[in-house]
Amino acid sequence: MATLYEIQNDLLNLFDQIEEAEGEITKEQSEQLEIAEGQLESKSIAYYSIIKKEEGTITSIDEEIKRLTAMKKRSNTLITNLKGRLLNAVNLFGDEKKGLIVGLHTFKKRKSTSVTVEDSDLLPEAFIIEKLTKSPDKKAIKEAISSGEEVTGATLTTNYSLSIK
Repeated sequence: MATLYEIQNDLLNLFDQIEEAEGEITKEQSEQLEIAEGQLESKSIAYYSIIKKEEGTITSIDEEIKRLTAMKKRSNTLITNLKGRLLNAVNLFGDEKKGLIVGLHTFKKRKSTSVTVEDSDLLPEAFIIEKLTKSPDKKAIKEAISSGEEVTGATLTTNYSLSIK
């Protein structure tokens, strides 16, 4: 069976031939039109079936991603809780230098320092970093071009997507 591209080309060639003949359709062209339209219909239905199948696959993948993300979150929460409980055990029963020795494992405390900023508005300017990001205002650009203004470096592009009902 021909590809959708080939079917489209065949139909366009037939339409050109009919147009050149000023709308006169021969019996052969009529048969070719029926065949091409039938092929177009069956190929379109086949494409539709594949699209639906792949959309189902994507939905299944999205659901699996959600399930795995929730599973990962539960595991991270469990790890955090277990580490907290072990740290409490080290604090209660461990030696300050040796830590808590259990079987072949040694559990120790590790000290670190972090900064907590309660109110950044109260900080001196020397401790403030100003970040500036630039990005195009696409909405304003679209409005300007649509109203006839020329915007150097930008153009409007018309996009088409398939709607299946």
